[in-house]
Amino acid sequence: AYLGPPEVNITSCPNCINVTIKLPTTPFRNRGKLQSLIDIYEELNYDITLKSQDGEHKRPRQTTTKEVFSTVIEELYPSRNYCVSVAVSASLNKHFIPSPWKCATADSEARQGYHEAAVAGALCVSAVIAVVLKCAHSAGFILQKFSLPQTLV
Repeated sequence: AYLGPPEVNITSCPNCINVTIKLPTTPFRNRGKLQSLIDIYEELNYDITLKSQDGEHKRPRQTTTKEVFSTVIEELYPSRNYCVSVAVSASLNKHFIPSPWKCATADSEARQGYHEAAVAGALCVSAVIAVVLKCAHSAGFILQKFSLPQTLV
């Protein structure tokens, strides 16, 4: 029986990419409950192949005991496109089908800083507007409460 392919998603982070891996399902059941690969093998190996304009690079093999897990590939060049493919194997089963390639562009530190500055600026502007509206309301310019002349009451 072949293991795989796992489900892979990747997201960008500054000078890195975050790889989330969900182990493939199995057709095996125990007392009516579908068995996971962790139920069967307890521990699995996974190999991540990273592809960029410099070529393919196989990362060191790692192990997992979780159905869904994440790993971060760091020290990447900013604004460069990277693709990953993940293969899952077990000590007792070396047959696997790797995941399809998934790609993302590593963020740059500067762009991340710019995003945080933009959010902080928006919050400051919102606070200033709120203070101005509060002052205008207190001064009676907004939602003025006026009393009707006694004859109209």
